[in-house]
Amino acid sequence: MSPTHFAFSSTFLLGLMGLAFHRTHLLSALLCLEAMMLSLFIALSIWTLQLNSTNFSASPMLMLAFSACEAGAGLALLVATSRTHGSDRLQNLNLLQC
Repeated sequence: MSPTHFAFSSTFLLGLMGLAFHRTHLLSALLCLEAMMLSLFIALSIWTLQLNSTNFSASPMLMLAFSACEAGAGLALLVATSRTHGSDRLQNLNLLQC
């Protein structure tokens, strides 16, 4: 495994571990998701550069667009939950209550 592949794999796994183990605030979960998406974007960009193919050149931009939509939806949920519940702690949120 090359050092760049190791770096992006470890970045993705650290974001995944942060999402799995540090689930106290919604903002920290969103930051972990953004770190995972950023590592995937950079890895996909480097992969398309290494292939020297124009077929996959739109893939990183498409993934970046989906990542921006995900970030916008996540921030909207963060604002909505902090307005209704008073904080962004995930322990205060209950999916069984409307």
